[in-house]
Amino acid sequence: MPVPYFEETSDAIDTVNVLKGNLKGAGWDDPSKFDSDKDKAKFRQYEEACESVKSFYKGLSSSFIFKQTVAFNLNARANLRKGVRAKMGLWEAVEKLNALVDESDPDTQLSQTEHALQTAEAIRRDGKPEWFQVTGLVHDLGKMLYFFGSEGQWDVVGDTFVIGCKFPDKIIYPETFEANPDSKHEVYSTEYGIYKPNCGLENVMLSWGHDEYLYNVLKHQSKLPEEALAMIRLHSFYPWHREGAYMHLCNEADMKALAAVKAFNPYDLYSKSDDPVDLEALKPYYQGLIAKFFPEEIEW
Repeated sequence: MPVPYFEETSDAIDTVNVLKGNLKGAGWDDPSKFDSDKDKAKFRQYEEACESVKSFYKGLSSSFIFKQTVAFNLNARANLRKGVRAKMGLWEAVEKLNALVDESDPDTQLSQTEHALQTAEAIRRDGKPEWFQVTGLVHDLGKMLYFFGSEGQWDVVGDTFVIGCKFPDKIIYPETFEANPDSKHEVYSTEYGIYKPNCGLENVMLSWGHDEYLYNVLKHQSKLPEEALAMIRLHSFYPWHREGAYMHLCNEADMKALAAVKAFNPYDLYSKSDDPVDLEALKPYYQGLIAKFFPEEIEW
């Protein structure tokens, strides 16, 4: 499809979405509409997933289980502070992730570039604000970690959970966490662990991976609102935003973050399909959005 024609179509879509939203566009926290005909029971069915997904989470040699410890997480954050790993624009990162398929995801075998665009396009179709659309595009770009000396995908992808306190039964395959050394630690195995009641999620360590990494990369390198940063950091934190775990660590600010993550989740989860996207056709629109919210280069 020629780019000029695509741009005309793009403008028409945006105009229709604004009209649907009473000349203001849809509110960011309005319920999602794109997924109204989706069978949501078919998503996140880990027992029916392929063997590679099951092995990622509960295989006998799963590093995801036994290496996500307090010691590892402290070291990962120390390494982050040592310096910049690369300088790269966000669209370049989107394209680079075309080489990565998330081995923890039971719902898609498409590349992470395609997942990013499927998510962003679903948000756009519902007429959500531009900052929400671009958040959908970039939310998984922390998976660039895979190309920065990762040992595999175990410290990049997967559901996230709090490090330094008891592993709740709301984590996926909770019985497997008995293999994690911290589950037997005299402090780390207790309900509050190293934290205080209602200390706030900003003050806890979430298991190291793409969410924590990208949040730390972008929180001082973007014009995104707080809701968007919450979506980026907490979108894989399913034990919390779906299952209600860890509320004893939350404060009032976290309840606002929870609303943002719940608004984002349908687009991240239910936009997944086996239908590839037209990367080149969508490129001009999303490059324009990126320029509104981010510098030309990001320090990774």
